[in-house]
Amino acid sequence: MYFAALLARTEDGWEASDTELDDVETLSDLTELAREHAAGDTDDDTVLVFIEQEDVWFGVVRVDGEEDPRIYVSDAAAASRSSYGEILLTDELLGREPGSADEDDLEDLTDLDGTEDGEPDPEEDEDPTALEGSSEAVPSGPLGDTRILDDLGLSEKELLSLRTDALNEIAEALGASEVLETVR
Repeated sequence: MYFAALLARTEDGWEASDTELDDVETLSDLTELAREHAAGDTDDDTVLVFIEQEDVWFGVVRVDGEEDPRIYVSDAAAASRSSYGEILLTDELLGREPGSADEDDLEDLTDLDGTEDGEPDPEEDEDPTALEGSSEAVPSGPLGDTRILDDLGLSEKELLSLRTDALNEIAEALGASEVLETVR
């Protein structure tokens, strides 16, 4: 089960809204969605996007005005197996050359080795590394900006120690637990 919410910082505290990510396909789409929910008209508005797959992984995207988004993912390997997680795992975050994963994925999707569907690929039997794909290139564990919430009241050490119920703990540290609870 997935949960996604936006927290926008206002003069009076935090405002929360739940959000559907059905129309979000890229980090740019997600960033634009966050900017649309910014509370004010200043360039330094802060919006946090929370995405969580219950007890598996969570991600935080921080958008400060027109700056590039900052991203933290609690378990990159788990997130890579999720369509919402793939939005956060950009080539830049993974340290890849832009576009290299798309080419590998396209090659995996097309069956150009001459075998029929359902037939074993003889090369796979010979080479145990033949199954290596983009998911193995994604590190297990936390990835991204571990100091993403330092100035908002949650230290790097605290962020890295979060496991279950992480978004509620983050919201509590930010003083936003009540507003987050209204959209859960």
